Amino acid sequence: MESKNSLAIHGGEPVRRSYLPYGRQSIDEEDVKAVLNVLKSDYVTQGPKIIEFEQEVAQYTNAKFAVAFSSGTAALHAACYAAGITNGDEVITTPITFSASANCVLYQHGVPIFADIQEDSLNISPQSIEQKITKKTKAIIPVDFTGRPSNLDEIKSIAKKYDLVVIEDAAHALGGVYKGNKIGSISDMTMFSFHPVKQITTGEGGMITTNDRSYYETLMQFRTHGITRDRKDFQEDHGAWYYEMQTLGFNYRMTDIQAELGRSQLKKLDDFIEKRKQIVQMYHHAFSKMKELQIPSLKAGEQSSWHLYVIRLNKKTLSASRKMIFDALKKENIGVNVHYIPVYWHPYYEKLGYKKQTCPHAEVYYEEAITLPLFPAMSNEDVKDVIKAVNKVIFYYSKEKNV
Repeated sequence: MESKNSLAIHGGEPVRRSYLPYGRQSIDEEDVKAVLNVLKSDYVTQGPKIIEFEQEVAQYTNAKFAVAFSSGTAALHAACYAAGITNGDEVITTPITFSASANCVLYQHGVPIFADIQEDSLNISPQSIEQKITKKTKAIIPVDFTGRPSNLDEIKSIAKKYDLVVIEDAAHALGGVYKGNKIGSISDMTMFSFHPVKQITTGEGGMITTNDRSYYETLMQFRTHGITRDRKDFQEDHGAWYYEMQTLGFNYRMTDIQAELGRSQLKKLDDFIEKRKQIVQMYHHAFSKMKELQIPSLKAGEQSSWHLYVIRLNKKTLSASRKMIFDALKKENIGVNVHYIPVYWHPYYEKLGYKKQTCPHAEVYYEEAITLPLFPAMSNEDVKDVIKAVNKVIFYYSKEKNV
């Protein structure tokens, strides 16, 4: 049964009649035609479109090499393998991320170590990284949360000091720029995700970019069962049909169907990001003076590809919990979400011995965060509906209003 307060807010019609998700793919007739052309071709799995997609992503990001995978998670796993992560190796990452950023370390029998976040950017803190380094540390996995690049200069400096590999989780940041350089060309390896809510989609899919040929060759072999067909690497050579499985790899391959969808989407990436920025500006304008909210802000010179727009609730000015406000927005048919539950709070990580209160800034952030809808197909009316719903709910629960 709903509380009286909930009935008071929702006694009339919700702001929207239909549900608005927090994220959604933008597929047009060009995308559909591109996929149909592949379905009518000789290749639907391992064909020329994968190579073309890899080359185009490498060119877009100014990286020397790119390797496509069946998912962003598979790509992260491959990167950990290429970095040589093995039994007991420690890898430092952020808790404010999807669990794959840490799970990829576990897949290699390594140990995820969680560093706290910076209060302003919400990205991993370089100072916290350095505090967590031990003799067992092998790599750092910074996450470009919401599309805002991590402090890559400081992280790379730390990595160089301690001889660590940097695997940048840029699942949110395709099209992002850091100090004039495209994300994807900066770290030892960079992972992109092509899940439907990301900047472009291949359905499921991921990519690693790198400037290191040895990483590139290892990634290529790992995604195909550990098999090579390169004759110069054979231990034996039985003939033109011959191939060798030289390591234990996985079937992490992308299909030509996915790759061609990705190629079609990549042509529109800059337009998608521009539309995201326009929506962000509408949100900024609407919420910047609301004392009940803290909105994301970039420092001078910073650029984001704006995968997510996260507001933080100022609990001192509100008479309701985050859950009450979240539920109230849902009842207005606004598809809010929360990104993310700290990874080490999940039951599986608790069973491994991880404890709460490991990263105080991350835990405070989690208790305050709500993600608003943000995707290129949103109309101005959609954005106005979100703004209207947020204003309606926050006004109702404002302590100042209820004095």
